[in-house]
Order: sequence, then C-alpha cells, then structure tokens
Amino acid sequence: MARTIIENIVITQYKNQTFFEFCQYTTIRFFEIVYFEEGSGTIKINGKTVKYTANSVFVFIPDDIYILNPETETSTVAIKFLKSFFRNTSSQNINLPVNDWFRKIEEILNSESHELREMQFETEADRSHLVALVNMVATEYLNKQSFDIFIIQNSLSVILHLIARNIQFINTSDSVKEVKSSKIQQIINYIHSNIYNSELLSTKSLAEEFHMADNYISEYFKKHTDVSLKKYIINYKLKLVETRLKYTDLQYSEIAAELGFTDSSHLNKTFQTYKSTSLSAFRAALA
Repeated sequence: MARTIIENIVITQYKNQTFFEFCQYTTIRFFEIVYFEEGSGTIKINGKTVKYTANSVFVFIPDDIYILNPETETSTVAIKFLKSFFRNTSSQNINLPVNDWFRKIEEILNSESHELREMQFETEADRSHLVALVNMVATEYLNKQSFDIFIIQNSLSVILHLIARNIQFINTSDSVKEVKSSKIQQIINYIHSNIYNSELLSTKSLAEEFHMADNYISEYFKKHTDVSLKKYIINYKLKLVETRLKYTDLQYSEIAAELGFTDSSHLNKTFQTYKSTSLSAFRAALA
C-alpha cells in the first residue's frame, strides 16, 4: 500500500509479503530508501542479484531498477522522493528544508562506492538510529486520520544525514577502507563536505587543515590524482551544477550563488569551458 504524506514523497509499507509487484514509481523516482524489517530473499538491481535479510537497508537513485524475490515472508518500508519534489512547484513543501535534503542526497549520487546500493554502517548504533527513524515515519504513515509533519520532517532530515555519513562504507572491503582513510582521500572527502564554502577550499585553508605548506598541497594532490587541486574542485562543482540542472528548477543565478561563482555569467562561462555546452543547452537537452 502507498500513501503520499508530503507532496511528492511516497511511503509504501508491506507486511508479510511473498510477492512484490514492479514499482510504479520507478520512472519518476529520484531517490528511495528501502528497509527490510523482516524476511529474506534476493533483490535484482540493474541486472545484478544480491541477498537481503531482516534489518537490511538499501538506497536507490534515478534509473535504478530493482525486483524483489522473497524466499520467506517479507515486511518492508520504502520512502520515495519523487523527482518533482525538488522542483519549486509546490506551495505545500515551501517550509520544508528541501535544499538541505537535496544536498544530502547529492552526496550519495556522487559517491564512487555506491554500487550495489546496500547500506553498510560504520557503527551498529547508526543502523539502529536509522531503523528507529524509518519506523517512526512509518508509524506516522499508519495514522490515517492525521500525521505530524514536524516528526516526519525532522526524521527525514536525520535519516538522510545518517545515510550520507555512512555511504562511504557501502560494499567496500577492508583493503578499500584502508585506502579511503589515506591522506589524499581525506582531502577529497573534505572538499566534498565543504564544497559550498569556497573560503575553506582555498589552497591556504586546505594547507592549514592538512598541515602542509601552501605550495606543497597542490603538488601533492596533483601527484596522487593526476589532476590539479583547482581543476578537481571546479569539476566537482560542475558535477553538482549538472544535478541541479537535471532535478531542480533553480535559476542559474541561484546555482551560481550556492556554489561560489561570481554570477550566472561566470558560471555559464566556466560550464561551457569544461563541458563544451552552455547551461541553457544542457538543460534543454534534458527535456
């Protein structure tokens, strides 16, 4: 069964199911969290099959297609953010922290380790917190007469924060985790975490943060990534620009201000230099 508790966010909950129909929201879904409360079986994701068990949590992004094949009775809760949620067309959602939620999801969309979509948590406490919050949202969903928007809003905010915080642990081996904790990865993680604060991404600020000389950190970064520090930051910003052009109705000036460009003209010029197309042409091609 499904219910829209906030416009363009859909909650689905199933109890003791042995068969799941194909999700009708797949083509219009932007992001989805699926929690398996009970049961076991397999889940086929974009052609790859993995197992799920009780207490598993999966996340899905645009274009992901998954099919559940239960082996035992399965109970699930799914929270689906539809693409239209992040477009400025609803007065109902005007008081929600939509931009903050988008930033959290954006981190997940751009995670290199996000392959088979099953969440692995740094600590069991984080898993327990997330599960409790998902169940809290589901409880509000079950209240057919009314629901508490304050509880739902704040629960969703923390859920997205927990997922974003733990996403680097998805399907990674111990050896990969060791690499992820290296100095260069720490710098990259810091850049991603502070991409909206240009002052913290200056060469001087980064050098101070990582206890390096100003003239050495750029050399160190280029040596380990084969791309200059400045170019990496610009490329990552432009990747975020692309997600906003795809999934929001933000004006170019709003995107420019958010990502530290002087104005929309500066953003467009940079985008054209690196992407060989203008902002308007890129957005028009999506239609």
